[in-house]
Amino acid sequence: MGDQTYDLAVIGGGPAGVTAALRAAELGARVALVEHDQPGGTCTDDGCAPTRVLAKAARLIRDTEQFGDYGLSGDRPTLDLPALLAATQRTIYELHEKKQLVGHLERAGVTVIGGRGAAAFADAQTVAMPDGSAIQAERFIIACGGHARRLQFPGSELTLTHSDIWGLSALPSSLAIIGAAATGAQLASIFAAFGARVTLLELAPRVVPGEDADISTALEAGFETNGIEVITGIGGVEEITRAGRHLRVTYRLHDEASELDADAVLLAVGWPGNIDGLGLDAAGVSTDRGYITVDDQLRTSAAHVWAAGDVTGRMMLVQSATHEGRIAAENSLGSDDRVITHGIVAHGGFTDPEYGSVGLTEAAAAAAGRMVIGRVPYADLDRAVIDRRTEGFCKLVVDADSHRVVGAHVIGEQAVEVVQIAAAAMTAALPVERLAEIEFAYPTFTAIVGLAARQAVHALNLGDHTAAWEAMGRPRSSEWERRER
Repeated sequence: MGDQTYDLAVIGGGPAGVTAALRAAELGARVALVEHDQPGGTCTDDGCAPTRVLAKAARLIRDTEQFGDYGLSGDRPTLDLPALLAATQRTIYELHEKKQLVGHLERAGVTVIGGRGAAAFADAQTVAMPDGSAIQAERFIIACGGHARRLQFPGSELTLTHSDIWGLSALPSSLAIIGAAATGAQLASIFAAFGARVTLLELAPRVVPGEDADISTALEAGFETNGIEVITGIGGVEEITRAGRHLRVTYRLHDEASELDADAVLLAVGWPGNIDGLGLDAAGVSTDRGYITVDDQLRTSAAHVWAAGDVTGRMMLVQSATHEGRIAAENSLGSDDRVITHGIVAHGGFTDPEYGSVGLTEAAAAAAGRMVIGRVPYADLDRAVIDRRTEGFCKLVVDADSHRVVGAHVIGEQAVEVVQIAAAAMTAALPVERLAEIEFAYPTFTAIVGLAARQAVHALNLGDHTAAWEAMGRPRSSEWERRER
């Protein structure tokens, strides 16, 4: 089939694609990675990483409100948006420089084909580039990511998506955000901290509707405290029109037309896969509602093609894309015996207040069987009192029969970091009574996980949970020493 023939060709250079290519090369395959621009992916270039830079700036502004609590004085900082966006671009550059993905891939033996534009299947075994070049492969992994969805309604061309933020020259004095899932919620917090008047609209009855209901309730309360107007349960947006210097959003609420004016309107309403123009029909790959259809081994409807990451529409998270990329590579070169599961995936939002979650919500756990809850408010945590950040809670959802933590939900300062402790305990299948005995450093926010574990132990009526741990065969120190050698 020519010189440019490979065992495996990976289409897309984000976390899923890079991981798949590296793993396949590690397994001895001749691998090509095809990327229309440069490896890195949306998260590094346009998504969570640059958004985190904005969130850092927002947090610094917020923290100046506490100066008086600690004997400090000073004025609220003035935002220079162009300077912040320039700093964001520098950070993106620094991340690329740190990772050196092209060099890393090439040293691993992967042929990187980048900067030639979007590739497309010419036939089942051939991928062609716009410059006329082509490669052939026995197997393929599609990992080309996704993009912000743009709704179609009168005036929708007047809206922005998160990708348009990087081109703003000035802060809008008022902003309407349509969609209150992770992206919309984070941008609402950021722009409110910057000084914009923010209105957040959501079709679901609550913000971040995929999270535990208590997280949604607490987050909405925090938003309102921070001056964000939250409107949930809308029936959709009917139109956007120009009204002088503003934009007028007409939407349905309680079966009636309602209006609001804002300087800018931002859509955060979904993330379909980048499948247009891929020539999937030529490869025999089926799609459904904007995503590539895969089975539990990430194989598509074409026996020689797998898909991983956002393009599958499963878990829109970097850590999940990386995991899927590894499994897709192994399955494409092996025996198809690795099944993808996303049971323990820690995630969260850099909102104010911050939230983090992993595992089952309380409602899902209750539907699955007997469970108990261990819940501790941040106000009970010494570190929260010291930092004057007492809003929030940590909630552990525990299976009443196995005593395993099956879900954890945290809202408050450093919540995304705190929830990692629970995720580690869940991965290790640690009984909650053992989690309750961990001696966390003091004073820290992560110690709240131990406090919540003790509440769950009490709810389980275990009594002396130290004795219960010993009965389970806690290893002596000498045994630990033998294991560590």
